Formats: sequence, C-alpha cells, structure tokens
Amino acid sequence: MHRRISLLLLWPLLLLQLLLGGCATSPPKHLDDGCSIFREKDDWYKYANHSFKKWGVPVHVQLAIMHQESRFRSQALAPDDTLLGFIPWGQVTTAYGYAQVLDSTWDWYIRSTGNSGADRDDFEDASDFIGWYGNLSHKKLGISKWDAYNQYLAYHEGHGGWLRKTYLKKPWLIKVARKVERRSKMYAAQLARCKNDLDSGWSLWPF
Repeated sequence: MHRRISLLLLWPLLLLQLLLGGCATSPPKHLDDGCSIFREKDDWYKYANHSFKKWGVPVHVQLAIMHQESRFRSQALAPDDTLLGFIPWGQVTTAYGYAQVLDSTWDWYIRSTGNSGADRDDFEDASDFIGWYGNLSHKKLGISKWDAYNQYLAYHEGHGGWLRKTYLKKPWLIKVARKVERRSKMYAAQLARCKNDLDSGWSLWPF
C-alpha cells in the first residue's frame, strides 16, 4: 500500500521531468553534412528557405553561422566567465539560443519585424533572425549576403565594429570567420547535390 502511494506521488515528478526534457531540441547527429542535417530535421529546410526567400541570405550561410554560434544547440548559453581562471563569475554576455543573440539585439529584432512571439531557442525564429541581420548588414555596410566571411564579422562585431574594423585587432576572430566561410562553401556544395530531393518534400513558397 505504501509503495503504491509512493509511486502515485512520483508520477507527477516524472511527467514534469519528461516535459522539461522535451523542451530542448537535440542537435543533428551529423553537423558536417548539410543534407543530413535537413533530412534529420525536416522542418528546418522549410524554415531556412523561408528566411532566404524573405531576406536573401542563403541557406548555407545561415547554417555556417549557426554552426559556429551554437553547434545547433537550441538552448546554448554564452561561455561562463571565471575569476582567476577557475572561479565561476557569471556569464560573459546574455547570448542565448541557436544564433547566440544578445537580449538587446533580440529585442531590436522583435521591434523591427513585429515578430513578438519569437524565441531564440526556436530554429525558425533563429533562422529568420540571421536572415534579417544579414540583410541589414547588406543595406548598411554593403556586404554581400553571400559573403559568409564578412557577414560573420559584422554579426560578431556589430555594424559599428565592422565599420571601425575592430576585427583587425582580433586575429582569432579572423580565423573563426575564415572557418565560417569554409563551412559555408562546404554546405553549399553539399546542398547543391541534394536540393532537388529536399525541395520535393515541401512547397517552399508561399507560406
């Protein structure tokens, strides 16, 4: 009798744990294969293409930036800062989600687009954000939407930082931007081979 009561009391806790565990979307299994990513996460291709149609930033550039920022982890947080190299001292920034967007930048995006229900841990919204920001980088700075290298530098440093060329004092960031550029080209080549198969699964436009 006591055992039955204990089990009944445990059920709500187990259910809550399952619900909370289901909130986070696990990253794709094969991060280096754009075709595999979209075959596993079938809605993602539709969302990334929607962003491309809307803002003009190609799917492979979106993927490369998102890979660098979060490795496709929906609830990715900024690295923890430390005191003396080992004592936890809070987060460096408020960056969060697939696209590692700051609180203030996300608020700017919502105000500008009217997408009031957007969440940083939602792939659809993160993809739309990257497209929106890349389109602004093109309008304000003249950066091609297909230029993953400079798009990433502007994404990381902000538009003002890119204009001031703050990245020139950060050799590590230039290396990272080159990595994003190479990954973007890799994804582009892969997606070119499977695009017809992926396109056949959805009506990409209109939504």
